[in-house]
Amino acid sequence: MLKVVFLGHATFILETGTYRLIIDPFVRENPACPLKFEEVPKLTHVLITHGHGDHLGDAVEFAKRDGAMVICNFEISVYLTRKGVEKVHAMHIGGRYKFDFGNVKMVPALHGSGILENGEILYGGNPCGFLIEVDGKKVYHAGDTGLSIEMKLLEDEEVDLALLPIGGNYVMDVNDAVKAVELIKPKLVVPMHYGTWPVISARADKFKDYVEEKGFHCSIIKPGDSIEL
Repeated sequence: MLKVVFLGHATFILETGTYRLIIDPFVRENPACPLKFEEVPKLTHVLITHGHGDHLGDAVEFAKRDGAMVICNFEISVYLTRKGVEKVHAMHIGGRYKFDFGNVKMVPALHGSGILENGEILYGGNPCGFLIEVDGKKVYHAGDTGLSIEMKLLEDEEVDLALLPIGGNYVMDVNDAVKAVELIKPKLVVPMHYGTWPVISARADKFKDYVEEKGFHCSIIKPGDSIEL
């Protein structure tokens, strides 16, 4: 059984057996996160889709606190190593790797990845999404992205759960996210990256209605809530 916990914005925890993975660990500065940093349970892995602060988040602190392995692109891996993170696994777009908990494939995202530090932008490599296979289930976390025809390739993966941004402005809006669902054809879709700030306000209920009109299943998860696959 795979448990998926939503912590607001684009932050999710995947729990299975002895493994606990966090994706885009934006906790302390996340106005939507119901947990304090110290309330997040011990993590075994940290996955980062890109270098922006609302996704890189507290990766360094969690990795050091728990001895967790960080999975990210090569450029971010170098940045983290220089910050004292000891366990880092670098990947790049199209790469697939078998970890102890399951398989991870790094897939394209249309976005930026610059790391803001001391008022300057550091090169953060390519942004990405993750296709995570664990306990016989496939979870696609899109990261921050616009609509891409390359999402059509994910249809062959038979995705069980797609986590898709819908907030617009920086990412897909509701209408484009519905088109993404039609390309991917997941068994279940959950909207993310909306409502954290006014600039990414979106109607998740409208997204759910549109998705279900197309014949797909959608679940809206409130921060702190979870689903099981």
